[in-house]
Amino acid sequence: MLTCPPKILVVSPSWLGDTVIAQSLLKILKTRTPTPRIDVLAPTWVHSLLQRIPEVDKLIELTIPHKALRLLRRYHLARLLSKEGYAQAIVLPNSFKSALIPFWAGISRRTGWLGEMRWGILNDVRVLDKKQYPSLVEQYAVLAFDKEATMEKRKKIADLPPSLEVLPQRVNRTLERLGLSVNESPIIALCPGASFGPAKRWPARHFASLALHYLRLGWRVWILGAHEDRSLACEINGASKGACCDLTGKTTVAETVDLLSQVTAVVTNDSGLMHIAAALGRPVVAVFGSSDLTYTPPLGVHAESVSLKLSCSPCFKKVCPLGHFNCLNQLPPSIVLKALDKVMAGRECYASVVD
Repeated sequence: MLTCPPKILVVSPSWLGDTVIAQSLLKILKTRTPTPRIDVLAPTWVHSLLQRIPEVDKLIELTIPHKALRLLRRYHLARLLSKEGYAQAIVLPNSFKSALIPFWAGISRRTGWLGEMRWGILNDVRVLDKKQYPSLVEQYAVLAFDKEATMEKRKKIADLPPSLEVLPQRVNRTLERLGLSVNESPIIALCPGASFGPAKRWPARHFASLALHYLRLGWRVWILGAHEDRSLACEINGASKGACCDLTGKTTVAETVDLLSQVTAVVTNDSGLMHIAAALGRPVVAVFGSSDLTYTPPLGVHAESVSLKLSCSPCFKKVCPLGHFNCLNQLPPSIVLKALDKVMAGRECYASVVD
């Protein structure tokens, strides 16, 4: 008699970068015996990214605005999910509201960090020791193990970094729509945005210096980001005499994944695009200012993080509390160029996944 594989519901984070980081958890879950089916409950805006994660068997849409409670809508969704027969729910966000749906769905094992008033709502509660698990990827992935799991098992986390899936036909469609080619010369992608705030954004003038350096070497420069990054892109492109290809606000999340998969190298702030580029195996240099490079580093084999490590950082503030932004303003392009040389050394960076 055939038996159905066990089903696990994972409640996804709401941020692009955190969603990428969560793939390590999904990979570890797939190593269980028997192999479970993994359904992911996620906000609409991260679905196109989750579609690039092969460990996800089914996506469930959470049509509730970020930070909104909407208890009745959560309850109705929970009642629908109660019919799915989930053996376990793993709740990655630390909020009270994120744990309500698995609780109301009657899922017997509900796993997550203690977080925001969640005793009873979660019944497999973990209390976080940040010294033991300093990085977000560890904090997510260790939830795949029982509380009594040995450190040897937990080493799987480092062995299973995020790796997004790219389909050549989709890449070709994106390139065709935007009128782009990847076969003429090497391409560096600049990602000057960071939705968290200006304390995570390396100055546009420093990005412009990099653009000018690579343009002189015959490279092409693509500037990628959301619509709100247009002013930064205009400043970079203006200093480069309009020689960059400004793609900010012109691509969907899925199309941005396609484009990043094709570039030779990436320079980025600590942002969702940083994690996407690293998970695509691109040579990445990430600039850290107010955030902690040990907490959310790019998880790629060819990734390097740079930071001045000033006494006032990381402060985790959106805007510099001292008003000078020295952690970013005083970090020169020369440091980033040196890091780029390191990540690209001895590697054929001109390969394309397009057939």
